[in-house]
Amino acid sequence: MSIKSWDIDHTWSLFLDRDGVINKRNFDGYITSIQDFEFLPGVLEGLNTLTNYLHLAFVVTNQQGVGKGLMSERNLLEIHAYMCDQIHREGGSITKCFFAPNLKGDSDDMRKPGPVMAQLAKKEYPEVEFNRSIMIGDTDSDILFGKNLGMKTVRIKTIEPIEVNADITVSSLIEFSKMIKNEI
Repeated sequence: MSIKSWDIDHTWSLFLDRDGVINKRNFDGYITSIQDFEFLPGVLEGLNTLTNYLHLAFVVTNQQGVGKGLMSERNLLEIHAYMCDQIHREGGSITKCFFAPNLKGDSDDMRKPGPVMAQLAKKEYPEVEFNRSIMIGDTDSDILFGKNLGMKTVRIKTIEPIEVNADITVSSLIEFSKMIKNEI
């Protein structure tokens, strides 16, 4: 599928899931330290392209490992600081990381596919327009998050079963960044 019809320009925003999109996912647990964090191949190059073309870039990530007490919020902030620093060193940028530390089903639920993290981004960055945003994720909750807000959605292929179709599916972030580079 071509993305030319999306009419993407430099005013668009990018929303990214973290685990499975930026870094390797731990299917048996959580990324609880910098030592556990490993960028997926081509991600740094891809983020350089994407974040230099699009206006704002946000990481939106469910992190119930904090709610389960498997890691502290400080651990998570250290991981995000490391991630953003490495992305910056390679010429990319992340505007801000938003995370949902709560457990599934908590009364104050910030988790995707709910809209809270996107609403926080819009509150802090009023120029964000959801209909001029792209959500990149690897799970149904990521894709629903984007669709529910009127974003264009991109799924990174995963081993998880898929019940919600994205606007496009790619094998990696670098593949999508090449589409942006070649088609826009």
